[in-house]
Amino acid sequence: MRKRFWILTILLALAVLILPQRVAAVDEIAVKSGELDIGKISDYQKKYDSYDVGVCSPSSTKTYMDYRAITARGSRQYQYIRAHMKVDESTGFLYDEDGFIGVALGSYYGVIGDRYYFTLSNGNVLPLVKIEEKADAHTINGCAHGSDGSVIEFVIHRDYARNSFALSGNGLISSGNYNNNPLFRGQIVKVEKVTDEINPNYVEYHSKESIDVIEPTITRDIFQYASGY
Repeated sequence: MRKRFWILTILLALAVLILPQRVAAVDEIAVKSGELDIGKISDYQKKYDSYDVGVCSPSSTKTYMDYRAITARGSRQYQYIRAHMKVDESTGFLYDEDGFIGVALGSYYGVIGDRYYFTLSNGNVLPLVKIEEKADAHTINGCAHGSDGSVIEFVIHRDYARNSFALSGNGLISSGNYNNNPLFRGQIVKVEKVTDEINPNYVEYHSKESIDVIEPTITRDIFQYASGY
């Protein structure tokens, strides 16, 4: 009996140690993988109508966090990520079906699921979707993070991000600031809230296979709260 008791005790201890690893694995694969061409950011075309909501801070700092740190299963952001986002295995960015990149923003910029066009001083437009919220206690007026001044905080898969954005000497991706990458370099000069209506001036290009010509097509179809940290 004593031998059986010790065997059961050891098996139970092993189960306790293994279970968290299995849960983490399930959480990780719950977000699908896909492909995102970030090179197109330099000539990004706004597909949806939008309106100006103001720049709460022009900060050029752009930090990051790993989406796997969001573990509250009942939170809106946890559920939103798994329902709407994919992981780009080449860059580690999370993005939705329209190519909007997942970020953490302060409460100044809406709720989980809100989408924005952030225009930088280098002329690039970043299509962003809020999938995590910076806690008000850690921001200045719900805007920039108090400790580093960042407004934009990319939500990434850190392991994949290392494929395109190497670790720096401090052990962080791009030294902990995506502003070090030319695509994301610059201050925030304009922020627009994106609507669900497609811009009537949006031109979507399709390849005409029969004559191998690029032909423009005008598209007119109309197609809550975080855990903080």
